[in-house]
Amino acid sequence: MQRHTCKRITPAEVAAKIPAPNGDRFHVALERGELQIELYIPRGVDDQKPHSRDECYVIVEGQGKFEMGGEVVPFEAGDFFFVPAKVEHRFLDFGESMTTWVIFYGPEGGEQI
Repeated sequence: MQRHTCKRITPAEVAAKIPAPNGDRFHVALERGELQIELYIPRGVDDQKPHSRDECYVIVEGQGKFEMGGEVVPFEAGDFFFVPAKVEHRFLDFGESMTTWVIFYGPEGGEQI
């Protein structure tokens, strides 16, 4: 029987690795199978492009607006967003404290339901 240990990952521990030497504003905290968890700390403008996999955001800190599919909604710490693969989305009007977990999962192209 395989023994599993508890893996605790804190936003502060991962944030210490951002920005990366190449300037990236995210850091991969965990990868397991089709699951990838990153911490994302945008600055200024969120210029991300649609991703090839489904993703979720869990806002750690900050507030602002989130745009997806032409709709804009406010967000604050504790909020959760689901974004299907290939859908345009971005964070708007956020401050310097904006920090979010990004959870990518499933196959390329997203779950087919």
